[in-house]
Amino acid sequence: MGDRLEFTVLGPLEVRSSTGPVPISGQRQRTVLAMLLLSPGRVVSVDSLVEAVWDDRPPATGRTQIAICVAGLRKAFKAAGCADDVILTRAPGYLLLPEAHGIDAGEFERQLDQAQRLEQGGRCAESVRAYAAALSRWSGPALSGVTGRFAESAAARLEELRLTAYEQSAALRLAEGEHRELIGELTGLLCQHPLREQVRAHLMLAQYRSGRRAEALETFREGRALLIDELGLEPGKVLRELHEAILADDPVLTPVAAARAPAPVKAKVVPAQLPPSTARFTGREAEVSILDSLITVRGKASMLPVGYLTGMPGVGKTELALRWAHRAADSFPDGQLHVDLCGYDRDRAPVSSTEVLAGFLRALGVPDGEVPVEPGERAALYRSLLAGKRVLVVLDNAASYAQVRPLLPGNAECCVVVTGRDQLPELVGGPGSVRVQLSPFSAAESVEFVHRALPLLALDDAAGLAQLCGGLPLALSVATTRLLAKPHWSVGRLVRMLTDERRRLDELSCDERGGLRAAFESSYHRLSPEAARLYRGLGTLDVPHFAAWVGAALLDATVPEAEKRLEELLDASMLDVRLSEVDGSVRYRLEPLPRIFARECALLQESPVDRSAATERAFGAWMDLASTAAALAEGAAPVATDELGRWLAQEEIAELAENPLRWLEIERDAVLAVVHQATGMGLVLYAWNLATCAQQVDGDRDLTALLGKLAS
Repeated sequence: MGDRLEFTVLGPLEVRSSTGPVPISGQRQRTVLAMLLLSPGRVVSVDSLVEAVWDDRPPATGRTQIAICVAGLRKAFKAAGCADDVILTRAPGYLLLPEAHGIDAGEFERQLDQAQRLEQGGRCAESVRAYAAALSRWSGPALSGVTGRFAESAAARLEELRLTAYEQSAALRLAEGEHRELIGELTGLLCQHPLREQVRAHLMLAQYRSGRRAEALETFREGRALLIDELGLEPGKVLRELHEAILADDPVLTPVAAARAPAPVKAKVVPAQLPPSTARFTGREAEVSILDSLITVRGKASMLPVGYLTGMPGVGKTELALRWAHRAADSFPDGQLHVDLCGYDRDRAPVSSTEVLAGFLRALGVPDGEVPVEPGERAALYRSLLAGKRVLVVLDNAASYAQVRPLLPGNAECCVVVTGRDQLPELVGGPGSVRVQLSPFSAAESVEFVHRALPLLALDDAAGLAQLCGGLPLALSVATTRLLAKPHWSVGRLVRMLTDERRRLDELSCDERGGLRAAFESSYHRLSPEAARLYRGLGTLDVPHFAAWVGAALLDATVPEAEKRLEELLDASMLDVRLSEVDGSVRYRLEPLPRIFARECALLQESPVDRSAATERAFGAWMDLASTAAALAEGAAPVATDELGRWLAQEEIAELAENPLRWLEIERDAVLAVVHQATGMGLVLYAWNLATCAQQVDGDRDLTALLGKLAS
């Protein structure tokens, strides 16, 4: 492991290692580093970096200069003793790895989130400490020393977070009776931000509670005069009502800590933790019906009803789980528990079941001091509290069965819904349990989704946009949200942007969590090296479906080895499998958007020579098999087994020999796609031979037309 680096943006932009400051030379390097630090673990495109460095006037060599800046940063980090890669190249740009390093902005936002959750849970003293820890990370104005529109915008966002955090902390401290201690702090902050009405209100209340009523009224008068002079506005409702209460010596202004009565003990705690679902939910009637069966069997079987929603990234597992959970909530009057297990979040490790149990126990009314320390005792207490109750538990983004198992109630009156991308066979083996394998939307469902978001959109425009989103709800959501956020855009503009496959994932990765590319990456990086190599190889093929021998050709391996890697991709929900309508044989399929991502990975991680070699091996396998089928269809001698044994099992060779036309019927769409792709790549020999063989057998008009083009 290399040395740990500490990055600071909450003040001057600095990098430190154990040996001291790491020099960052030049304004361009500082801007590039700032951009990467504010999107840790996420890809920042080269175009975005160019825009941040040069605003609207980038030079022709802008992309090259960005690469030079990144190279300079990498060199500086290595010189400081950091042997591991900190900045990775990831299409279409660069990614800074936050693991093993410290970024003060990230820590600030995590501590801020913790403080807010503690406040919501009524743990005010702990929340104040968490706010103080978060605010202590600031050492001056954010991104000092970094210039440009990007820096100004990012600094303004961070400063707003800081001020809001201080206001929330001050409100809690006032409630705890710290009015005297706050007067000096609030006075100084108000001098820096005189138009900040919440800060002024906190100062007035602190002054009034400290017996300085006249000063509180003067603080209001100064603020009112300033607002009128600067903005032409009267003070807002909060300031006006506080001013009136001070004039009337309203008892409501009495410090809360002094007037607080003992809190009544709750007779029953009913958690209601379900996050809201979106209003654009579409279709999924069959899947909802399957989940409804969990309510029907609940309590009738001896085992806990479990529903497992699985499928590829972006297919809408979480949204379906939440929509159904809200619909079914009335059947669980003792409460609903929910947690995001973060099984596929590259920015953080999966949440441990021990941590989740602590949160669930608190939600069920167990005081902090009574939550057991030992994981087994936590699980036992959790099951005991749920005994005899009807509670719905939603476990989102599960990474493994080991993560889920301690969170399963022992009570068959409860119900659990889990979402994840891996198969988790142990989860749904019992009676009353169901697995729901989600597929992308059909064309009609995709259009319906678009129309729910954009009801005035023409049908043709909705269909064009929906097609480019590949049926993935996440892609459809990002696309429609972009149009809603930019009313001056026409749908044609977004369609043109998405039509270019080189930028499609960029345009569909514009949400706060990274969008589609981040979803695909989180699964891709969990694959074994060989499965990842096969995935990249499949991304270079344009075929609609394929057999296992295609994977063997891409890997230059045996068919059993390829089948093993294909199953790994299936288990990770990165590949789809269907049975041929002709003979029921297994056909694999890579959906359009995952194919684009796989191709990006291939372009980034494979050399041109390796990519071409793998593609030509696959084309060659199709050509060998098509040649054999054509020869057999014309009455050739029996097939020599050793020539085809690399691709087909003995029984498959026998089936090919018995009915070559059926083989060509199964492969027809794939053969057409290969001929088109080989032609586009200039591999005319493959295209001609494959088209000729297939056309000789069934006289397909499409193939005949292709042969005519090739001949000319």
